[in-house]
Amino acid sequence: MHIHLLAVGNRMPRWVTDGYQEYAKRLPPECALRLTEIAPAPRGKHPEVARILREECVRLLSTLPHGCRAIALDVRGHAWTTEQLAVQLAGWMRDGRDLALLVGGPDGLAPECLARAEGRWSLSPLTLPHPLVRVVVAEQLYRAVSILKGHPYHRA
Repeated sequence: MHIHLLAVGNRMPRWVTDGYQEYAKRLPPECALRLTEIAPAPRGKHPEVARILREECVRLLSTLPHGCRAIALDVRGHAWTTEQLAVQLAGWMRDGRDLALLVGGPDGLAPECLARAEGRWSLSPLTLPHPLVRVVVAEQLYRAVSILKGHPYHRA
C-alpha cells in the first residue's frame, strides 16, 4: 500500500522538510509515504475564503490517485490514540487500496473535500500549523507501523 500525503502548501521551511523526510524514509516499502504539495490559492488583503477553499479542493482532488481511500485531516475527525491508529493502519493495509491523506491549507478543507473523504482524522483538538501536520503525520505513521511490527520505537 502506498500512502499519499496530499498537502496544500509549498516552499516549506527546512525544519518541516527535514522532519517529514526523516520519518518518511523510515517507513517500510509496504507503507511508502509520498508527499504531493498542492499550490495554495492566491490570498489578497481581503481573501474570499470560500473561493480559496474551492480552488484548493479542486487541486487536491485532481491529484488524488484513482481508487485511493481518502482520509481528510480535520479537527472534527476521529482523534485516535497511537494504538488505535495502528489498528486503523492494519485495516487499511488489509483492504489493499492505496491511502490518500488530505491536508488543507491555513483555512482547512472545503466541504467538497470533506464529503469526498471516506473518513476524517483529527491529530489534536488544538489548531496545528499546516506545515507541522506533515511532520506529525509522518511520525505517527512510523510509530503505528513500529507497533504493528513489534519494534521498540513506541514505548507507551
